[in-house]
Amino acid sequence: MKLCHAPASPFARKVRVCAEELGIPLTLETVQVAPTQPNRDFADAVNPLRKIPALVTDDGEALYDSTVICLYLDARAGGGKLLPAEGPGRWRMLTAHALANGMTEAAVTIRYESVVRPEPQRWQAWIDDQMDRIWAGLDWFERHPEARAGATPDLAQIALGCLLGYLDFRFADCGWRARCPAVADWYATMRTRPSFQRSEPGG
Repeated sequence: MKLCHAPASPFARKVRVCAEELGIPLTLETVQVAPTQPNRDFADAVNPLRKIPALVTDDGEALYDSTVICLYLDARAGGGKLLPAEGPGRWRMLTAHALANGMTEAAVTIRYESVVRPEPQRWQAWIDDQMDRIWAGLDWFERHPEARAGATPDLAQIALGCLLGYLDFRFADCGWRARCPAVADWYATMRTRPSFQRSEPGG
C-alpha cells in the first residue's frame, strides 16, 4: 500500500505511526500540496480535495482522510487494536481522538495563517482563537490521565503525540510543557517509541 504524505504533516505522521504500531508496511510517496498551489494530477488521481494523507490500497482504491485510513488499517490488522471494537470505551476513545485531531487542525491553521497568508492579510485574533482551542484541549488531557493510560498507545494517544510533535516542530517556543507537565511527562515516554522516532517531522 502507498501512503501519499508530506514529511511535515502531523496527520500523515499519525497514519505512519498507526501503521508501524500495527505492523503494516507502507510505501511512502511525498506529494506537494499547499493552499493556493493546486496539484491537479493528485486531485484527479487520488484525492479531489488535494489533501494528504491519502492511502492507495493494493487494489488501487484511494482512502482519505487520516481518521478513515487509521480505522481501515486497524480493521486490516484484525480490529480492536487501536480502539475498542465496541462498547462505551470505543466512543470515549473516539471523542478523545476528535479532540486531539481538532487541536491539530487548529495548529495547522495557525501555520497557514502565519506563513502562507500574505502578511498584510493575517488576522491575529483568528490565530489567538485557534491557539486558545489548543490550550483548552491540552488542559483537558492534563486533567484526564485515563486518556493517557495503557501499555500501548491507542488512536487518540497517537493523535495527541503527533500534535505535540508538531507543536515542537512549528511552535517550539509556545511553552506547552510548562503549562501541562503531566502531558509532558507522558509525551517524553511516548516519543521514545520507534514508531515516533522514525516519523519525526521534517521539511
